[in-house]
Amino acid sequence: MILRWLSVVVILLAWEVYGRSINPILLSYPSAIIESSLDMVIDGSLPKALRESLVVLGTGFLIGCVAGVVIGVLAGRRRALAALLDWPLNALYATPAVALIPVIVVWFGFGVTAKIVVVTLFVLFPVLINTMRGVQEVPRDLIEVARSFCSPERRMWGDLVLPSALPYIVTGLRLAIGRGLIGVIVAEFFTAFAGLGNLIVTNANNFRTARMFVPIVIIAVLGVATTALLEWLERRLFRWRRMDETP
Repeated sequence: MILRWLSVVVILLAWEVYGRSINPILLSYPSAIIESSLDMVIDGSLPKALRESLVVLGTGFLIGCVAGVVIGVLAGRRRALAALLDWPLNALYATPAVALIPVIVVWFGFGVTAKIVVVTLFVLFPVLINTMRGVQEVPRDLIEVARSFCSPERRMWGDLVLPSALPYIVTGLRLAIGRGLIGVIVAEFFTAFAGLGNLIVTNANNFRTARMFVPIVIIAVLGVATTALLEWLERRLFRWRRMDETP
């Protein structure tokens, strides 16, 4: 933890020193960004934009994670379903989600619904792929033991499949956080201007670099905070893994 904070302090100090020597239109620095953030809080633009982006992020992230886990578990346990999803899933995952935004806008308009759909697409695939892989990686000998004791499929899912796949699921969630944040900003660039993406575009067009960096820094802080939260949950949920790794 000390090394982590030390790296942050070093980066901020170097940024502050270097940023003061650059034209403020080209690059800002931390103290100016903090001052601009206070101004944006006072005029109400930052709280409003943050609230709008969090609503889109939270809704899209929840839908994408639930759908990814459910479909991933089913596809991991059913070879026929996995075969049906294989090529379409690979094709959609390889296609840049940004390229689908014009189609999403045509289908869902420029409002909140289109942005939620975009975030859901960004979040869905890492959760689905990791969940499916986690279910497929459950040791065969454990499944055979459960079947030999006449364990029904429902009990097998709850007692064996899901606990074994949880590390993969959490990894998918951690990957989905970053993709979800990217999806929010991209969606706000291409659809109705609102939220943190609107602040970035508006201030960049007006050459207000310090105010432009405020939502960018907030996005970075959100990514670090949510990732740290998932790491904490992972340590709480998987204490048995640390016990197994202890020599």
